[in-house]
Amino acid sequence: MPPASPEPSESNEPTAPAEAAGGPAISRKSLLRAALVATAVPLFAGGGVALARDAGNTGRPLAPTPDCDDGDEPTHDQMEGPYFKPNSPLRTSLVTASTPGVPLTVSGYVFGRECRPIPGVLLDFWQADTNGAYDMNGYAFRGHQFTDRNGAFTLTTIVPGLYPGRTRHIHVKAQAPGSGILTTQLYFPGEPRNSTDMLYDAALLMNVRAAGSGREGTFDFVLDVAQDPTDPTDPTDPPTDPPTGPGGTWTAGTSYTAGDRVTYGGAAYRCLQAHTALTGWEPPHVPALWERG
Repeated sequence: MPPASPEPSESNEPTAPAEAAGGPAISRKSLLRAALVATAVPLFAGGGVALARDAGNTGRPLAPTPDCDDGDEPTHDQMEGPYFKPNSPLRTSLVTASTPGVPLTVSGYVFGRECRPIPGVLLDFWQADTNGAYDMNGYAFRGHQFTDRNGAFTLTTIVPGLYPGRTRHIHVKAQAPGSGILTTQLYFPGEPRNSTDMLYDAALLMNVRAAGSGREGTFDFVLDVAQDPTDPTDPTDPPTDPPTGPGGTWTAGTSYTAGDRVTYGGAAYRCLQAHTALTGWEPPHVPALWERG
C-alpha cells in the first residue's frame, strides 16, 4: 500500500490548471515528453479535451481508448497494477456524506468505433483515498456499474490523493458484452506530475471543472468494438434473447446474485457479483462476473 501522505514538495489538494512559477524543477526530458503527450488529443477552443460524442458526425471511426499499465507487474494478466481487487460492490457512488476529500462526479458515455453508444458495459472503478492510500482490506473507493441503455455512466467519488511516483488518477476496467477487457486510467488536467509520470497519457485526460466546493469531470470511453449494422456482434441494442450454442442452466435475462451456480458449455460456474445476465455475458466471457468451478 502506498504511503498515506503526499511527497513534501507538493500539496495533496487538486491543482490549478497552470503550474505556479517557482515550482519544482522539471528535467528537459520530462518537458519534451510533456510536449509530445500534450498533442495526443484534440482540444476545443475553450481548452477542454475533445469528447468522443462530438466526433460522431465526422464519418471517421473513433480511435479506441488506450490501455494504461501501472508498470508494477511484468505480466499481461496483471496490467491493473498491485492495487486492484476483484468482486467490488455494485454501486455508482463510492462515498458517503461524511467521506473526507474534494467531491468529484465523473460522467460520460461508452461508444464503439463507429461512435454509437454501448449499453450494458461493465465499468469497474478503483482509486486512492484523499491521502493517497488504497484500501486493501475492504472495498472503500471501489465499485462497479453498468452503462444504461444510452451507454451513459455516472460515478460519484472524491478527487484521489497523491502518492510517490504517480500523478493523480482513477483506475477503471471496461468490458462490453462479449468483448475483451480494457484496463486503463483517467487523469486530471493541470497536475504538475502529469509531465513527470511516465504512465501518464494525455489521451486519457478528463474534462474537469469546478462545481461548488467540488469538481465535475467528463470522459467518453471508446471500446474496440465493431459496429457495422450487419455485424451480429454489434451490441448497441440491449439483447433479450438467450444465446444459442452450448447448453446449460445460464440464461440471459436472469438476475443472479453472488454465490449462484450455473452450468454453461458443460462447465460449472459460480457468480461473483450480482447482475442481470445479457447475451454476450456468458460465463466464459466475463471472469469479473463468473468463476469456474
